[in-house]
Amino acid sequence: EIDPIFCTQEFVSGLHVTVLDNATGQPLVEGVTVTATDGTYNETLELVPGLENLFIGAGERVGTYTITVTKSGYQTYTSPPIAVTRDVCHVVTQSLTVNLRSN
Repeated sequence: EIDPIFCTQEFVSGLHVTVLDNATGQPLVEGVTVTATDGTYNETLELVPGLENLFIGAGERVGTYTITVTKSGYQTYTSPPIAVTRDVCHVVTQSLTVNLRSN
């Protein structure tokens, strides 16, 4: 007998991105734009209320994403492709920490 799988009702984000200053290790939030691109799909990640420095996106969306992080005064960061898959219930969250280097 197979146990039934009970999926939670939560809306799971496929991408969790934290942005840090490469020199100080401090979180960068102000003026930071985090974009996820999958082919023609493009999404700007949003800051999670209550979590000071976590950008989330790709909610329940499987894909292979390139993350771009921009901030004035810093070098633009582009990630290698990040594959977001899903299990029986939800997408499997991929976490990325980006260390931005100032110009």
